[in-house]
Amino acid sequence: MTELILIRHGETDWNRELRFQGQVDVPLNATGLEQARRVAQRLLAERFGVEHLVCSDLLRTRQTAEPAAQALLPHLSLDAVADPGLREQNFGIVDGLRVQDVKTEHAEAWERWVRFEADYGMPGGETTRQFHTRVMDAVQRIAQQYAGKTVLVVTHGGVLDMVWRTAQGLGLDGPRQSDIPNAGLNRVRVQGGAIEVLHWADTRHLQDLPAQPVYDQTKLVVR
Repeated sequence: MTELILIRHGETDWNRELRFQGQVDVPLNATGLEQARRVAQRLLAERFGVEHLVCSDLLRTRQTAEPAAQALLPHLSLDAVADPGLREQNFGIVDGLRVQDVKTEHAEAWERWVRFEADYGMPGGETTRQFHTRVMDAVQRIAQQYAGKTVLVVTHGGVLDMVWRTAQGLGLDGPRQSDIPNAGLNRVRVQGGAIEVLHWADTRHLQDLPAQPVYDQTKLVVR
């Protein structure tokens, strides 16, 4: 059994603008940097027993992981634990665009996207099924590499959605059903390929910070 403490990266300006960030290397904004500091404080104070750290290789996750690495594993090099398998979904031609821009510039792709079909991806990007396979391969690889340990995993909202769906036995069609706040704390156990959720979307360490931007996929579904 391996315990994973899963953290979505802190806030970016593109989160505020409701842009598709995908695999574009966007930095944290001031709020995101404070969220990252709060995550490190909480992990240190509550002594979750973190023994290892793995993060996506994108800047916003590395910036989120850095305070925790300094507090918990001061001799760790983030270069050594950056895993491209934990990257956000590749959204192809719409990476970097605001939702309204996608609706205007890529209307047909947007109409397909909001059906939330497992085998559709934005042109030049990954389908949800391809993304899910990549993410779960990475999660199982980490669980096996650090079997019996507690691992801090800093990643992206889409990655956490894939973990949630797998743990709950949900399909890949349809919009996101779980809350996945920036810098929220999520704990799961991985054993024999199965995932058990212990805690999800815990933001007690962020309560006095500004309200987070919310991208609610359920409001976009074409019925």
